[in-house]
Amino acid sequence: MAANHATKQKIIETLENNYMPYAMSVIVSRAIPEIDGFKPSHRKLLYTMYKMGLLTGNKTKSANVVGQTMRLNPHGDMAIYETLVRLTKGNAALLHPFIDSKGNFGKQYSRDMQYAAPRYTEVKLDKICEEIFRDLEKNTVDFLDNYDGTMQEPTLLPTTFPNILVNSNQGIAVGMASNICSFNLTEVCETTIAYIKDENIDLAKHLKAPDFSTGGRLIYKEKDLRDIYETGRGSFKVRSKYRFDQENNCIEIYEIPYSTTSEAIIDQIIDLVKNNRIKEVADVRDETDLDGLKITLDLRKNAEPDALMNKLYKFTALQDSFSCNFNLLIKGHPVVSGIRSILREWVDFRINCIKRQTLFDIQKKADKLHLLRGLEKILLNIDLAIKIIRNTEKETEVIPNLMTGFQIDEVQAEFIAEIKLRNLNKEYILKRISEIASLEKGITDLKDLYEKEPRIKKLIIKQLTEIIKKFGEHRRTEIIDEEYIEEITTEHLIEDYNLKLFLTDHNYLKKVSLLSLRANPEQKLKEDDLIIQEIETHNKAELLLFSNKQTVYKLKIYEINDCKASSLGEYLTNLLALEEDERIIYLVATDDYHGAMLFSFANGKIAKIELSSYATKTNRKKLANAYAQAAPLINIQYLEAELDLVAFSSINKVLIFNTENINAKTTRNSQGVQVLKGKKGSRMIAVQKLTEVTLSEPDYYRTKNIPAVGCYLKEEDKGICQNELALEI
Repeated sequence: MAANHATKQKIIETLENNYMPYAMSVIVSRAIPEIDGFKPSHRKLLYTMYKMGLLTGNKTKSANVVGQTMRLNPHGDMAIYETLVRLTKGNAALLHPFIDSKGNFGKQYSRDMQYAAPRYTEVKLDKICEEIFRDLEKNTVDFLDNYDGTMQEPTLLPTTFPNILVNSNQGIAVGMASNICSFNLTEVCETTIAYIKDENIDLAKHLKAPDFSTGGRLIYKEKDLRDIYETGRGSFKVRSKYRFDQENNCIEIYEIPYSTTSEAIIDQIIDLVKNNRIKEVADVRDETDLDGLKITLDLRKNAEPDALMNKLYKFTALQDSFSCNFNLLIKGHPVVSGIRSILREWVDFRINCIKRQTLFDIQKKADKLHLLRGLEKILLNIDLAIKIIRNTEKETEVIPNLMTGFQIDEVQAEFIAEIKLRNLNKEYILKRISEIASLEKGITDLKDLYEKEPRIKKLIIKQLTEIIKKFGEHRRTEIIDEEYIEEITTEHLIEDYNLKLFLTDHNYLKKVSLLSLRANPEQKLKEDDLIIQEIETHNKAELLLFSNKQTVYKLKIYEINDCKASSLGEYLTNLLALEEDERIIYLVATDDYHGAMLFSFANGKIAKIELSSYATKTNRKKLANAYAQAAPLINIQYLEAELDLVAFSSINKVLIFNTENINAKTTRNSQGVQVLKGKKGSRMIAVQKLTEVTLSEPDYYRTKNIPAVGCYLKEEDKGICQNELALEI
């Protein structure tokens, strides 16, 4: 029984022999555009239509074009038709479509709108194709055989403007891709003219920004666009245009980014509504018709259209990025090029086209001049020419006899022999040879043009100027500077409302809306638990939670679950992953980190720490060393504005002082300044707001300067004050 042996292959050799030729074929022959702005499939299709006479003739069925194109393009008929569809006016994918169309060709901005079959639609070349094929018959570009060698096709088209920049082009090859955005024709031509005059121009000052057939608003960031212009890579954002119909309380979106579709946007909006992330939209529908794109959003009462659209820009493709990758074939090699490099290559290409055309014209004029010089020689003796022809017995000897009789070559003799008998008169011959001088002058001028590149560049500039006049259009994509764009974050989707937070001694935190609290105010607590702090704030504020371990935890209040007063709330040990003996002792809610924290210690020192010291650029949830630990903490409070405080010592000393006498620090674990001086064995046991303490004569205990030893508590104050202090402690 014979054993099966697997055939061993060298992987590198296999790749070189099999994969690399395929990859190069896709890159060079299919996916990457060349300097004329076309991929092979585009070029074959347009050239076929040109040869069919569709530049000047009437429209024909798309099926005819597809069938004829198959002589150049060996792919399937539907692949060819899909290429044709994208080049039409009806599809609206290009700023300057190459094909004038009749019938349904779908829309670039629609994912689901299907184009009609090729037997129903009609096409012809658009007028701008005159500039694409100008002087094609004058040897401006190379031709090569088609795939079966039965006809020839151009390798490039001699487009008289930088089409590579005017119409967007996307392609995915093997191991690389190309994504070229479109620019306004007028701006491209004006930039090219400026570049020809000075290669060191500032491109950003001439070429404003990309321009798309679908319009929209481009968010202008100068640095990003300069990077794209110089390197050929980068991205920019485009957002939709909308109008608010106040009478019907709805938003109408009528232009969207080029890189998305109306169906994708509608699906995203529906998802946001279903997930309760957008509450302002009552209904969304596609009202696109013959007048163009329209997505309508019906709004609920009191919805703010601009605020809603800002949210939708953030969370849907109503604002989308276009990623640029200016990868094109230069002399058969894929190269990622900036605008300057593309313009340089295009100008070189166009100069070469004009030089080839000039040589063609020189040769044509020279050939004609040569014939007329032969005609000139028989002018002196027309009778001899007639006599030679009459006396020649054999037809084959007519040409040699004329050559001998007038000292002319075979081509000239052939031309003379073909002249009609009625034209063998002096008047006709004089008229013809009168062209000799103009031909000689024309040839001299063409030779001068061929040799002088500055003249060729002037001709290119003239052609570009004519194109601006004939085909230039206003920008479709509006430009908005980034400074006028509001930055939208996830927080914009969060509902904001007023609420109260309750902190309990057993480490529970309740978040109760004021609406819920009014309906059911009775608090439920665990047995022997009590509320140690309550604050009123709102859902979008930030919460700082100070623990007894010199740590502060940070939360967005909307990250905490709502609850009712009748529930226990969130257990902070679990929510914040606290240590076993760690407790939250104080809460601060803030929007802007304004104000300061006051930390009072048993050694008589008080630290005033600016609240901004706890702000971080990153979303850190935990900060260590939130306050000093050199002495036991006896009081912590948030200070929004300066106020009077009362400090009590363990030996009944009392001191009233104002917080403005304590300098604020930015170092979080600062030990603060001495406020209450103590005697041996005494310590500060409490600090309270003056408004919370009952004293018969407050000024008796007041000091203007700190530190101070304070005054003993008066007899009349001892009872009330000590009771209040006992309750506080």
